[in-house]
Amino acid sequence: MDRIRIRGGNELNGTIPISGAKNATLPLMIAALLTDDTLTLENVPHLADVEQLIRILANHGVDYAVAGKRLHQDPGLGRTIHFNARTIVDTTAPYELVSKMRASFWVIGPLLARMHRAKVSLPGGCAIGTRPVDLFIDGLRALGATIDIDAGYAVAEAKGGLVGNRFVFPKVSVGATHVMLMAASLAKGETVLENAAREPEIVDLAKCLNAMGAKISGAGTSTVTIQGVEALSGARHPVLPDRIETGTYAMAVAMTGGDVTLTGTSAALLQSAVGTLRDAGVTVESVENGIRVYRNGGGISPVDVMTDPYPGFPTDLQAQFMALMTRSSGVSHITETIFENRFMHVQELARLGARISLSGQVATVEGVERLRGAPVMATDLRASVSLVIAGLVAEGETTVNRVYHLDRGFERLEEKLGNCGADIVRISS
Repeated sequence: MDRIRIRGGNELNGTIPISGAKNATLPLMIAALLTDDTLTLENVPHLADVEQLIRILANHGVDYAVAGKRLHQDPGLGRTIHFNARTIVDTTAPYELVSKMRASFWVIGPLLARMHRAKVSLPGGCAIGTRPVDLFIDGLRALGATIDIDAGYAVAEAKGGLVGNRFVFPKVSVGATHVMLMAASLAKGETVLENAAREPEIVDLAKCLNAMGAKISGAGTSTVTIQGVEALSGARHPVLPDRIETGTYAMAVAMTGGDVTLTGTSAALLQSAVGTLRDAGVTVESVENGIRVYRNGGGISPVDVMTDPYPGFPTDLQAQFMALMTRSSGVSHITETIFENRFMHVQELARLGARISLSGQVATVEGVERLRGAPVMATDLRASVSLVIAGLVAEGETTVNRVYHLDRGFERLEEKLGNCGADIVRISS
């Protein structure tokens, strides 16, 4: 099993290209099930989750063709992948596939909308929380589907097709909003979604669906209206930049000092996280085709933060920010409101010398003068990269084990950091 070795102490200087967003790519790929024409996605990142979803879609009969990167091409430029679901050969998503990636449950929406039936395994447990699928099921039932839970599967049917309706999400859910956008695009009549998620990835999916012929308005607000259409066509759509990757590298620069330009992205994608970084003493400037991040000589100020749905501080940046706060000049408090088990990185950061105490959903971080390298274990995707950020400044050598978590969401992380001066290498077992 691969691991990453880091020798801390180097500033980061240079340029890091930002890849296409994982959290946008996955629902966009699933949207290919809605049409018998070809959906072409540009700027698709090289990630383990993308490869897994390709296998899942192929199980349903989706053909695909990948245009790879050319030699010496910018590592931040993603692939172009053509998806064609002209023939759906199977409307069942089996446990052995769905259990490997929760987002694969989302195929239930497009399959119901186009084929009027679906049998999808419940995704099972998740390391960072329960993440129930009841919002998905309730939403699809509101569109006229009958859904029964049988032997660990959601067995869904919509005789005659889905029918538009008003649905109020009892709590904000990005995944459920994705599914309802796709399902309602082929439903008869009008669907109004209230308390919908507002993330940029929601807007990106709506743009793609509209390019395919859907009629969606209000994406990016809490109320989204969808006028159902009889059929969708193919389209060509570029995946938006990854805001979590953008924020992660910004925090890595904040941690180490130095001066890095993140290209192919924008500060607007980070929303409140930009203000949080500035409060910590980091300079974030918009430049042509990206943002510049630097902290030359100044210390890291403690900042209290609470995760919240977009445009609040992202839960997917909480672990990275905690790593940054371990080197602040005081005490900070980090409150996690989205997932109940998303502090598993605390004990691993403590192995590097961090001082963190937990009380319910609040982590109190007392900044320390130095961290020291040690072997650590990645527990989930975002937690694993927080250990990398801490390792960049830890004295001596840090080894991050179980880096397959990193490969799920960060494209060529060690290469991008290494090109900016980090002493980081991947070691294959």
